[in-house]
Amino acid sequence: MLFRRPKGTSDIYGTNMLKTKHIEEILKEMMLNWGYSEIRTPIFEFTELFDRSVGNTSDIVQKEMYTFQDKGGRNLTLRPEGTAPVVRAYLENALTNYGKPLRLFYLGPMFRYERPQAGRTRQFQQFGIELIGSASPLAEVEVFQILIDMLGRLDIKDWQFHVNTVGCQNCRNKYLKVLKEYYRPLLPKLCSDCQHRFETNILRLLDCKNPQCAPYKKDAPHFVDHVCEDCKSHFNEVISSLDALHIPYVLDHYLVRGLDYYTRTAFEVKYRTGSQDALLGGGRYDLLIEQFGGNPTPAIGFAISIERLLLASKDTDLFSEHPLVYVITFDEYRLQGVKLAFELRKVGIPAITDVMGRNLSSQMKEANRLGVSYVIIVGKEEIESDKLSVKDMKSGEQSLVDREKIREYMITLQKDANG
Repeated sequence: MLFRRPKGTSDIYGTNMLKTKHIEEILKEMMLNWGYSEIRTPIFEFTELFDRSVGNTSDIVQKEMYTFQDKGGRNLTLRPEGTAPVVRAYLENALTNYGKPLRLFYLGPMFRYERPQAGRTRQFQQFGIELIGSASPLAEVEVFQILIDMLGRLDIKDWQFHVNTVGCQNCRNKYLKVLKEYYRPLLPKLCSDCQHRFETNILRLLDCKNPQCAPYKKDAPHFVDHVCEDCKSHFNEVISSLDALHIPYVLDHYLVRGLDYYTRTAFEVKYRTGSQDALLGGGRYDLLIEQFGGNPTPAIGFAISIERLLLASKDTDLFSEHPLVYVITFDEYRLQGVKLAFELRKVGIPAITDVMGRNLSSQMKEANRLGVSYVIIVGKEEIESDKLSVKDMKSGEQSLVDREKIREYMITLQKDANG
């Protein structure tokens, strides 16, 4: 073989393709029900967009971005996340004219140079939502309810909701000083990454996974104890909303998220899928639009990769397929079968026919291999009697159906199967 796919990428086909498309369709239908509009941004953006938003000391910018120069000498980056491009599009296309709040969702490929493992690839499909324009804790309420709706529709269980506050710019600066005072005498005992982050992005010490740093993290000062009165009041309302909605949560003092633009509320949903137990993450970014040259505009959102949703829902019966028909036909009646299959597809019945010139027995074996729900046989007897033989592949039952009624009959079977 001359070529292989690049490390950290996947070819999606067969059952995985069906599952991926099914999840994407569920998410799109859900967001339309919530009144959100889809937005699509370019796969690559100017590198500075992510340097300024994600943070030039973040792991994404320092280690994970795919950056290149185009033929005009411009620095471009394959998008590693979706929020910054959406904010750029919000300002550039004057989406401010659509009023507040603006409800948007996106679904598309992202790129990060990470160590590939289960649920984490270098190219991944990401779904995200952005609720732009509301500073009220009611915005958190809506986002949290969307999370619950999504997990329910995808039949994902055994999850935990983690939440924390990361304050505003003023109280964050005060907290960072307190955090540095705590960690400074411990610096020689920390891992090499944390020793570097102490100077560049000390908040990341709180989410270090190295066992070497764990004993010192548990006694670190909590963000919630050092926020200003406005941030404290906001967070208290958020927590009260979670209680009122009966959403179980963990107040996670080590949750700071890896992107610099988060303010106030930060959250994650965790699911046990090995070492990568974070299913999704999000939070407020009340300063980002202003940093990009817009008017001060609060916003909140979250994002999740489809790959992690696939892992989380792999043990459910979410992916039962619609009844699929295999039209078996042979000899001089093959074109009659092709015509019938075309008629069925026109009324929404998935149907396939043989294109290999197989005999009756071989076509039956192929229908079994494909796991189709029904087989329709079109042969000499069926054509002469004008009655088609329909076999239920699960029960083995066989019925004779008038040729002119076959479409209505299959539509009824499909509706029954879909409940």
